[in-house]
Amino acid sequence: MNESRIAEIRRSKGWTQERLAAESSVTVRTIQRLEAGQDASMDTLSRIAAALQVPVGELFASVQTPQFQASVDGLEQRMAQQQEQRDSYTKGVVLIYRGVGIVLVFATVILAFSMNWGWFSWLVIPVYWGAGRLVLEAVFRLALDPKLDERYPLSKADRGILG
Repeated sequence: MNESRIAEIRRSKGWTQERLAAESSVTVRTIQRLEAGQDASMDTLSRIAAALQVPVGELFASVQTPQFQASVDGLEQRMAQQQEQRDSYTKGVVLIYRGVGIVLVFATVILAFSMNWGWFSWLVIPVYWGAGRLVLEAVFRLALDPKLDERYPLSKADRGILG
């Protein structure tokens, strides 16, 4: 049996078992079993660790079985690797958005001066950066994040990358 620190970490955050269950999308009974020292799947442990914002290894004061310790260590490696891959993909999409925006700014400046377009042509720039940001956020939330969640199940969406 493994000595769990879940109750200690949960209490330090001021959370009830019910809140931890809700935050991690597991049942209260699962939280109770884990706090009593029973084992759980790596998926369950990763959900709880993510909710508590700690590495999976910190959920345990001691681990009795070497296989379980190896599984925990492997899970943390896979989580880090999947998060890195997801962030790389996300950053790529954001770079494309920014690149198109830069080209649009230069094209607008060149066309506005060379073709003597009216003042309204300058509206293209703020519209792209303002409305485009909203569209990009919607595309991530509605289309890309669900696909990335499926492809990288141990990772989380990072809204800071979009900013």
